Amino acid sequence: MAINDVAPQTVAKLLAKGEVLLIDVREPNEFAAERIEGALLFPLSTFNPAALPVCECRELIFHCGSGMRSRKALSLCQAAGLDVHNHMAGGLKAWREAGLPTRFVRPDMPAAL
Repeated sequence: MAINDVAPQTVAKLLAKGEVLLIDVREPNEFAAERIEGALLFPLSTFNPAALPVCECRELIFHCGSGMRSRKALSLCQAAGLDVHNHMAGGLKAWREAGLPTRFVRPDMPAAL
């Protein structure tokens, strides 16, 4: 299984240019607490590769809290025959550590790890 680790700074630039779709595979409560603006939620607990948006003009990049679940989502996609290989190295944790912005949708909930 080929996996491309994409740095958070690179993901941010690609998102800003509209060149990628960022797929968040964390759970809804984590997404509700904190998310990357523009990310689409496809929780790993109910993940279905066939439900992913198909767009030949933009590649998919997967992310989660630390990088473990996004790797699992990639393996499920590849097992289903999808040509996807990108995940954000270090997940949301690395995104925050890089000083990149997140959106707190429900500030009464703790931030995702």
